[in-house]
Amino acid sequence: MCGWQLLLLWGLLPSAAEAGSGQPFPHRTLLDSEGKYWLSWGQRGGRLAFRLEVHTAGYVGFGFSPTGAMAAADVVVGGVAHGRPYLQDYFTNANRELKKDAQQDYHLEYAMENSTHTIIEFTRELHTCDGNDKSITESTMRVIWAYHHEDVGAAGPKYHNSNRGTKSLRLLNPEKTNVLSTAVPYFDLVNQDVPIPNKGTTYWCQMFKIPVLQEKHHVIKVEPVIQRGHESLVHHILLYQCSSNFSDSVLDFGHECYHPNMPDAFLTCETVIFAWAIGGEGFSYPPHVGLSLGTPLDPHYVLLEVHYDNPTYKEGLIDNSGLRLFHTTDIRKYDAGVIEAGLWVSLFHTIPPGLPEFRSEGHCTLECLEEALEAEKPSGIHVFAVLLHAHLAGRGIRLRHFRKGEEMRLLAYDDNFDFNFQEFQYLKEEQTILPGDNLITECRYNTKDRARMTWGGLSTRNEMCLSYLLYYPRINLTRCASIPDIMEQLQFIGVKEIYRPVTTWPFIIKSPKQYKNLSFMDAMNKFKWTKKEGLAFNKLVLSLPVNVRCSKTDNAEWSIQGMTALPPDIERPYKAEPVVCAASSSSLHGSVSLKLLLWSSVLGGALSSSRSWP
Repeated sequence: MCGWQLLLLWGLLPSAAEAGSGQPFPHRTLLDSEGKYWLSWGQRGGRLAFRLEVHTAGYVGFGFSPTGAMAAADVVVGGVAHGRPYLQDYFTNANRELKKDAQQDYHLEYAMENSTHTIIEFTRELHTCDGNDKSITESTMRVIWAYHHEDVGAAGPKYHNSNRGTKSLRLLNPEKTNVLSTAVPYFDLVNQDVPIPNKGTTYWCQMFKIPVLQEKHHVIKVEPVIQRGHESLVHHILLYQCSSNFSDSVLDFGHECYHPNMPDAFLTCETVIFAWAIGGEGFSYPPHVGLSLGTPLDPHYVLLEVHYDNPTYKEGLIDNSGLRLFHTTDIRKYDAGVIEAGLWVSLFHTIPPGLPEFRSEGHCTLECLEEALEAEKPSGIHVFAVLLHAHLAGRGIRLRHFRKGEEMRLLAYDDNFDFNFQEFQYLKEEQTILPGDNLITECRYNTKDRARMTWGGLSTRNEMCLSYLLYYPRINLTRCASIPDIMEQLQFIGVKEIYRPVTTWPFIIKSPKQYKNLSFMDAMNKFKWTKKEGLAFNKLVLSLPVNVRCSKTDNAEWSIQGMTALPPDIERPYKAEPVVCAASSSSLHGSVSLKLLLWSSVLGGALSSSRSWP
């Protein structure tokens, strides 16, 4: 273990929070709900530096866990006892037993204690090559914390009781260098007294009119405004640009989204201009980019869509949450845009039950990007941030980037996806997308605890596989998504024929006998899924032709549509980031087109809108 560098500042500073080694810590967050445990951190080359400020005169514990629990965790415990500092590297086994690590990889930089607080600063390599340590990556890290009023004794740390917790963080997100002045004006788009039904999933839509601006403005920061106590209720917020061809009467009331009685005006709001999800903080645009307001091309009306997640069916909830937009007349060089890429949200996104791993892919095809970019920006667009999204079964997401058949650097990834922590990833270096490139949003799922099929859809028990790309300069492309052919999926389980024409949704199967008069959903659930069958099905789905959406801001489509075969030269396996230590059926295809099925499902109201996700 490296030698300690100790600074004990007894009585020289008025409070523990003001003490420190003088080294910068650009990131800071509160880990507990009582304001007693603060974490600060920052990257220093190949090491990460941490600062713990804890309201205790005993020991403080900190670590990393694959699940947020104590099992198989990487833990460090430190403090100041009798005027002497200590810092010990521990780990836990599968039975949560705490053991001292033979390889001590946490290095103390600073420690102090006064009558109320303990402060510990230490560093650690991102990759220690110690089997008992967790590598620190750009993926979501589940940090665990604990503290006790007594220091560590000869028998080791005493049990922390309720003074413990976990929080998901992205520790290697780039530093945010632009700090807003308190004088920057803002306006709020916030719901007013929305009654939340006592059901698991609710989408609430409310239209707003952007304040009238006499000249062009740029939105430079967006913050969530979440009603106190509703941090777990409000799961995501999407902001859409709407048509301007209606009166202010549409602003009078909100409505449950995707309901048959939803106002027609809401259907004109297809272009996502901002997205926020649970666990995320405010988002600041880079200094050379802003979200444009005030010009004829900019939104005059917007739709705020809030997903409420109420798994316990709690009654009587009233919410007043939304977004705060900071704006300026100090115009930046570029206008920002958003592209939604990935899997078209649909029941045709199917995941069998009982599988430790299943992979889905959504394709933003080279045909779509070539047409849209050649018409709009042949020199390409520059991506500066990405939001990755899946639901409860999601375990990992990657946004892969290909050019002329060769894979470029990953645009974004999260190999430890946490449904309850979703925020924009700032790219360390902007990445250019050129005409003819293609993107794959690749999602891994785990359905071991499920006995029935998981379908693509809006509910948190349904699934999605989406990525939202923030880029500049803005072009006329808002959605670039795909969905695999459903007919060959049905052929896999033995379906031979469906009733024609399609008049119901979900559509009904005609043969064979064991599936006769069942919906395709019932047939998929009736099939006896084993791990072997699930793996074979996954291999099939990844090879199927896809139906593509390539959408403009006015809801029209670029000419690319219909079935597209996947490029044969793309490497398929889901590969981990390297760690450096110091069949076809003509009868089914002829029965009904996928395009018809997709539209019939929309008209039937059972297929979730392609524009939304919880």
